[in-house]
Amino acid sequence: MLILNQTDLTPASFILNGIPGLEDMHIWISFPFCSMYVVAVVGNCGLLYLIRYEDSLHRSMYYFLAMLSLTDLVICSSTIPKALCIFWFNLKEIGFDECLVQMFFIHIFTGMESGLLMLMALDRYVAICYPLHYSAILTNDVIGKVGLATFLRGVLLITPFTFLTKRLPYCKGNVIPHTYCDHMSVVKLSCGNVKVNAIYGLVVALLIGGLDILCITVSYTMILRAVVSLSSEDARQKAFSTCTAHICAIVFSYSPAFFFFFSHRFGGHTIPPSCHIIVANIYLLLPPTMNPVVYGVKTKQIRDCVMRILSGSKETKSYNIK
Repeated sequence: MLILNQTDLTPASFILNGIPGLEDMHIWISFPFCSMYVVAVVGNCGLLYLIRYEDSLHRSMYYFLAMLSLTDLVICSSTIPKALCIFWFNLKEIGFDECLVQMFFIHIFTGMESGLLMLMALDRYVAICYPLHYSAILTNDVIGKVGLATFLRGVLLITPFTFLTKRLPYCKGNVIPHTYCDHMSVVKLSCGNVKVNAIYGLVVALLIGGLDILCITVSYTMILRAVVSLSSEDARQKAFSTCTAHICAIVFSYSPAFFFFFSHRFGGHTIPPSCHIIVANIYLLLPPTMNPVVYGVKTKQIRDCVMRILSGSKETKSYNIK
């Protein structure tokens, strides 16, 4: 039931309707969602534990990875538990302020994830192109400052979303055909002028995603030039192998993000709503699930730490990450 404040037409709550058209399959859809969420939580917590207690992982590359793991935990934990409540218990109601808070956290930390992928690309650039100055350039102080700057960038750019969304009058109902409070899904219920929201959304996407992708592209262009210039085939393969896990993380993060962003704005009438919602959830759930798996498989230092823990060995080794 829609409960409106007569003064500003603000609903007391929204109804998250899950995946439209697939309501009868919610219970089956919940199983892969739940499985991926468990893998994401266990995998990222495991990475954080390793990075915290293994001396061989006390390097800038792994500090950035720890930030990425924390970010991924916040992203998936902000959305998947509520989605599972919808699928399992039909608990669809979410308070208006709670909806805005969820939207705030989702957009801040997806922006931070993009920023961290950019910082990790710069980390690989310094490691490969300036190996002798790697430790001097990426000190703990520098890592902390750029990590904080990435977070504050998200806060400063996303906070206006909350106020722009809160000021709108909502008189098109209170049912959101989604599993979480996405900015565009919420403002579609408004009967006010949402042009400012749409324009600001594009500006933020360019300032965060566009800038980060540009920096990643430039970094890997310079990395490729440096790797190709190496005389030894073995040296080229070893240098590029240090980037494999990060490249996979970029693919897992940006592929669903691009589809979600462009389909929302340009394919709204040709792509089924259920496809939009599923991809939107994959966009938030796939990176947290796959990042610890990819880094665990592709990074020798992490593999060795895991094997040492599983074998019961207490020996700690030091590795050169470059």
